[in-house]
Amino acid sequence: MATSVSRVKTEHASRYLQQLCKHWSHRFSVEFDANAGKVPFSDENFLDLAAEPDTLIMTLTVEKSEDLERMQTVVADHLKRFAFREELDVTWTAGATEV
Repeated sequence: MATSVSRVKTEHASRYLQQLCKHWSHRFSVEFDANAGKVPFSDENFLDLAAEPDTLIMTLTVEKSEDLERMQTVVADHLKRFAFREELDVTWTAGATEV
């Protein structure tokens, strides 16, 4: 298993968390509320989300480390699509755990 975390500064963390979860709920059994969410891309690959007042914390876990970079890009691209009104800095830290 490989894990990485991104702490994205934004005042709209809860909104983006909910948008991401609703978007992926059409394909996956997503669980979420205004403060936390989980997107199970598969049994081995999942995204945990947590909303703080000024930060969206995204913790990505994948079974195969070679899939980590691709999945980071997928998640970041989706977030940036929803947050098109602001410039977000999505930087991943591999090996970290947060949520």
